Amino acid sequence: MMTESCDAPRIFTPEYYRRMRELEEASWWNAGMRDVADELLQRAALPETGTMLDVGCGSGQTMDWFQRARPGWRTMGLDVAPEGLTAARSFGVSTVMRASALRLPLPTECMDLVISLDVLQHLPLDGGDRSALAEFARVLKPGGALFLRTNAQAFPRTSDDRKFDFHRYEVSELEQRLRDAGFRVLRVSRINALLGLAEIPRELRARSQPDSYHGIMAAPPAAGRWPARLKRRWLRSEGHVIGRGLRLPFGRTIVALAVRPRT
Repeated sequence: MMTESCDAPRIFTPEYYRRMRELEEASWWNAGMRDVADELLQRAALPETGTMLDVGCGSGQTMDWFQRARPGWRTMGLDVAPEGLTAARSFGVSTVMRASALRLPLPTECMDLVISLDVLQHLPLDGGDRSALAEFARVLKPGGALFLRTNAQAFPRTSDDRKFDFHRYEVSELEQRLRDAGFRVLRVSRINALLGLAEIPRELRARSQPDSYHGIMAAPPAAGRWPARLKRRWLRSEGHVIGRGLRLPFGRTIVALAVRPRT
């Protein structure tokens, strides 16, 4: 996905969130994934105004991006890690709160859109994802949309990490979870197909270091260089394919767009 760094910060530390923000703002992968999200959200026929909830908001970059793209919307964010909320506030994002995806402190049917990026795979392995998806459905208004991104099971295959509550999904597994929570799935597919192959050597090395999990292994790249521009365009092209309703047969990430039915 991106270049490995030997000074990767430990997950959920202040340094981790600073690195996350730098990557979200500068890397081709994050820019490309925002392109993909925008492509799929167009399929949700979002209204001109509404309220979006970012579950696992981290440093708040997704909220910034969404509100710039849709200025008529209000955004709210929550994260379980206080360091993430501190980082968000330091970047001027004030509408954030500390809370868990397993129990959203919000009224029923109050949101028009829920976005949750790279959260589902970190929830408790004993049904945490089911609880979170049920909560997403509860707070969404009828007709409201959910956009998810999570890790995909790929090569090398990865068993559940019970120490860090980490899981990789099959597409069919995630799709069934969404349906069980009452969602109608509009789009779901693997993505990061070709460029994700660069992750294989790093993950093979990581398997020999079971206690070295960091969460972010990349250093902020020079996003303006032509290789980064080409990679972003390639990732965007995969999003176009998925937006048209096709599914990629392989890839190290899964994206999904679903709606809460009106009836």
